[in-house]
Amino acid sequence: MPTEVEGTHKIGDVSLYTKTWLPDDPPKAKLIWIHGFNDHINRYYGLFPYLASRGIATYGFDQRGWGRSSTNQSDWGLTGPTSLVVSDIASFIRTQLPSSVPVFVAGHSMGGGEVLTLASDPQYEDLMPQIRGWILESPFIAFPKGYEPSFLKVFFGRLAGKLLPHVKLYNPLPPENLTRDPAVIQSMNEDKLLHGTGTLEGLAGLLDRAAALQAGETKLNKGVRAIWLGHGTADKGVSYEASKKWFDDQTQVQDKEFKTYEGWYHQLHADLPDNRDVFSKDVADFILARCGEEGRVGGGSKL
Repeated sequence: MPTEVEGTHKIGDVSLYTKTWLPDDPPKAKLIWIHGFNDHINRYYGLFPYLASRGIATYGFDQRGWGRSSTNQSDWGLTGPTSLVVSDIASFIRTQLPSSVPVFVAGHSMGGGEVLTLASDPQYEDLMPQIRGWILESPFIAFPKGYEPSFLKVFFGRLAGKLLPHVKLYNPLPPENLTRDPAVIQSMNEDKLLHGTGTLEGLAGLLDRAAALQAGETKLNKGVRAIWLGHGTADKGVSYEASKKWFDDQTQVQDKEFKTYEGWYHQLHADLPDNRDVFSKDVADFILARCGEEGRVGGGSKL
């Protein structure tokens, strides 16, 4: 059984809730996980315990405005601009560096778009040689067909985000669009930490990050070494096709893998009880195949 450790990560006068899943033996690798919109780090079911059983330590935190980092209702959705969102992630990554074992960074949905933004920002180019690989679960690069907001809604939303950044908007994603598991849908409806509230500034930032990725304006730093991207074809939260196109466009990265999950929904880690371990194994296999001589435990080839 993994050892679970709760804590806080202090950034200025803000304390972000953190949680770590440690394997019984010294870890072979470290994984830093960034959660998605209207989510928190304790909603990843068996993924992190499974990774710990394979010797991978996972480190996560609730982002500003979400989960246990949002201590009262007035904090809900107060993520700040993209520059602050990305600097929070970079700050948390630095707590695990330097490392004697390989470090990987993962993001789900909104978190996937955030880590890609970080990996493309020249300001954080110094981190690239220290990150062995980047893992993306259903990253938000575009809305799926049939679920796109209108042009006018997006335009005026971005404009309002600049003029009235802290105005809040209740905008949850329907749980039935995210997973096929009725038990997970029920738990999402009952989870008091899933408040579904974003600010106009935060939502505008989310849209801008996705638009820049989709248009190819956000370009990965040269030091990015490896990418793994998994996406379900029946995703109703974000676009499978946009993920595949973005991935195919990253011709400068030689070590990359794209995994299609036929018929799966948005939360690959919590889609159906009889298939979510497949996703967990795919993530673990990608990580461990890139440890080799770099990890504390020998075996495997060095890629």
